Amino acid sequence: MIEQVLPNIFLIKIPLPENPLRILNSYLIKDPDRNLLIDTGFNLEACQVAMDKALFDLGVSMKETDLFITHLHTDHSGLVQHLFRPGDTVWMGKDDALVFEANMRENVFINTAGQLLQRSGLLLDGAPNCPQEEATAKYADRACVPITVVLDGDILSKGGYTWRAVATPGHTAGHMCLYEAEHKILIAGDHILDKITPNIGLWSFQYDPLGQYLPSLDKIAALDVELVLPGHRNLITDMRGRIREIKEHHGRRLQDVLQALGEDKKTTVQVARRIPWDLSYKHWDEFPLNQKMHACAEALAHLYHLVVRGQLIMSEEEGVLYFQAAPDGGVIQQAGE
Repeated sequence: MIEQVLPNIFLIKIPLPENPLRILNSYLIKDPDRNLLIDTGFNLEACQVAMDKALFDLGVSMKETDLFITHLHTDHSGLVQHLFRPGDTVWMGKDDALVFEANMRENVFINTAGQLLQRSGLLLDGAPNCPQEEATAKYADRACVPITVVLDGDILSKGGYTWRAVATPGHTAGHMCLYEAEHKILIAGDHILDKITPNIGLWSFQYDPLGQYLPSLDKIAALDVELVLPGHRNLITDMRGRIREIKEHHGRRLQDVLQALGEDKKTTVQVARRIPWDLSYKHWDEFPLNQKMHACAEALAHLYHLVVRGQLIMSEEEGVLYFQAAPDGGVIQQAGE
């Protein structure tokens, strides 16, 4: 499905089979010099067919089209190799580009999912040791294409618009948005979504994802934006209102995590089992493995953020992480304070 949302800007809806996100919003910016395609869909036949048909219907050749990947998750990056043509530029934020390029050489996504299965306690809880079922690992393409790093403040002039790259770490460490100041447009990737909150998950202890994400929300809230073009769901016209809702969600989630943790030492999965999830499944045991991994990654991000703030203690036993309240953990602040 194609929808023209603004002059020279087209929304392409790419189906995401067997995934709760259902659809990726890809955006095509037509330009007389070189077009720009933003995000791609999974490395999956249904995504390829939908994308190829949309480009054909729009009269667009990938020989005349560059790619901007908001972040490395494979619902956004999976078709890069399928779409890439010699001479194309593929832009991606630095931290995500490093991981994406590493996955060309080795199974980074699968290895990362495997570490989460172990560290979260999912294997101890009886989950199968199948890291390849995690969506980013499952639908990745071992793309061997040159990546051009885009930095905060870089300018791309496309379609009669002047787009400024805005680094927004949190959902991933290298997540990038595009901001058009004159027309007050933000192409947001998964930084801000309508109806659903972006998954802020911890997959590497190099970062405090929630500690990155909340300031990134404040950074975007300072921009003059009238229309947000997100990576999933509906377009957003009240950006600051939606940001407030997302920050309130994370404040509640931190409280949920503390309540689920209680007085005892627990693994991530023991906490994740006890916090509410806005999913159609009635019980944790009904969650598919991919959903369990992403739920644990989100719970782990909140647990680790509380560790960084000195409210929890983290320990490790036989490769499994455990969390418990710090003796002087104090009272939790609201998210973003």
